[in-house]
This record gives sequence, C-alpha cells and structure tokens, in this order.
Amino acid sequence: MQARLDHLVCWVADPSASLRFYEQVVGLPGVRVEEFREGKAAFPSVRVSPETILDLIPYERATGMDEGTGVRGAAGHPLNHFCLALGRADFDALRLRLKQNGVEITGTGTNSFGARGIAPEAIYFADPDGNVIEVRFYE
Repeated sequence: MQARLDHLVCWVADPSASLRFYEQVVGLPGVRVEEFREGKAAFPSVRVSPETILDLIPYERATGMDEGTGVRGAAGHPLNHFCLALGRADFDALRLRLKQNGVEITGTGTNSFGARGIAPEAIYFADPDGNVIEVRFYE
C-alpha cells in the first residue's frame, strides 16, 4: 500500500489574512479562493503539492467539527508543527520573503531526519495564528 498525505487542517482566526500569508510569504498557491470570497466555500486552502493541501479553517467552525470526525475534543486541537520540503533555491527565496515581511525565524536545525532522509538545514517560523511551520531542503 502506498499512502499519501491529502490535507492538514490549520485553525485560523482570519482565513483571508492566513490565505495572504501562505500565498505571499510562504509562496503556496490558493485553492478555492474565489469560491471562498463568494461565500460558496466555508474556507480556503493552499496547495502544497499536486496531492496535498492545507485547509485554513476558522476557529468558529471548530464547534461542529467533533461531530464530523466522531472524536470528542479534536476540533481546534493544535498540531505541534508541520514541515514543508523545498528545493534549495526556493528555500533561500522563502528566507528572503520571511525577512521582507518581518516574520521571525524562531528556530533552526541541521542534519534533521525526515521523510526523504537527512536535510542539511531547516528553519521554523509561525503563521499569523501561531501554527508552527518547519521548512527544509534536501540535497
């Protein structure tokens, strides 16, 4: 069996502000943006890869999410962090965008193990809602 990550849910206070951050700072393209702006979609998403998206769901929707998953207390529950892997040039460009947008790199790592082996360098930063993002590159 070959499983793939389909999506992650990020709890956000302002989906529009989070969408801008993920599009303009992180560099991920929006998904269902027009549908969201027109009120036809409850939340926007951003594309990580052809197979994976991040859903930017407002905290106020957490109330009904326990019923959807069937797991009490799961709605609104924070995740420690998620990790994006980029090519080296994109990694360097992201560092520059973070600096230009006043986003603090809160941590760094070297020779970190991940899905594709050892990554020589990684950085950590938070989105506007405090969701922690790790970004790394592999050689």
